[in-house]
Amino acid sequence: MNSDLFLQFLINGIALGSLYALIAIGYTIIYGVVQLINAAHSEFFMMAAFLTMWGSLQYHLPWYISFPISTLIVIGVGLFVNRFVYRPLYEQKISSFIGAVSVSFFLQNLFVVMFTARAKPFPRPEILNEVITFGNVALPVVNIFILAVSVILFVLLHLLVTYTNIGRAMRAISKDPEASQLMGVNPAQIIAFSFVLSTFFASVGAFMYCGKFPYVDPFTGVIPGLKAFIGAVIGGIGSIPGAMLGGFLLGMGEIMIVAAFPELTSYRDIFAYVLLILFLLFRPGGIFNVRIREEKV
Repeated sequence: MNSDLFLQFLINGIALGSLYALIAIGYTIIYGVVQLINAAHSEFFMMAAFLTMWGSLQYHLPWYISFPISTLIVIGVGLFVNRFVYRPLYEQKISSFIGAVSVSFFLQNLFVVMFTARAKPFPRPEILNEVITFGNVALPVVNIFILAVSVILFVLLHLLVTYTNIGRAMRAISKDPEASQLMGVNPAQIIAFSFVLSTFFASVGAFMYCGKFPYVDPFTGVIPGLKAFIGAVIGGIGSIPGAMLGGFLLGMGEIMIVAAFPELTSYRDIFAYVLLILFLLFRPGGIFNVRIREEKV
């Protein structure tokens, strides 16, 4: 493999890893605050992509109007699910996980019934179709867009969690919910805000993912959602830096394995599952080993 081909794969790996990291953050925010694996996160992802597509194709809205409207709808659905499905089950971990899986299946089948299971084109901005060429290396604009948006959101999230009162409240609830209530923190409000953040990251991740792979169907969120969850586990679910690192390493690893061993292209998904099993067996706390860390958000 020559240097040009290596750079090409490296660029694709950085973009895919950034996508996985962005989606993984949505999982880890909820787990860090509520100790809930939000199995419906991938369906919030799918819903955002589907509604953006539907607004553009059915109502002829430009993407910069259709996408914010879709994001607000998904945030509203996330808050509704949190209030009426998850909140009554917070103290029952198994029941809350079953509730999340039920919401996931419900949303999948609802969109199959409403829109059929057939894949539909995603109306991505025209500029994302452009390709910048440096010698023999092609740099798709969509990869630049994914990386730039991801870095900006990662920095903003870090500032929010580290330096704002609501971020400190999130970390306080993550560490000790009872003590945080005694200090005046309102858990219901902080958990609701966490769902706003989580669904927002799902929506942005959906737009960028479908900008890179321009199609959408009711099962669009399954594979990227599962890969992002694996990335969150690898980094240490409940840790935001862990979700970033785990998702990034998983995306990079998938692409670079294909680059090094082209004959394994059809088996690249297996790499993620094998890696998940190895981490669960030998380091279940992930890279950041969140089981022994004080702060999980």
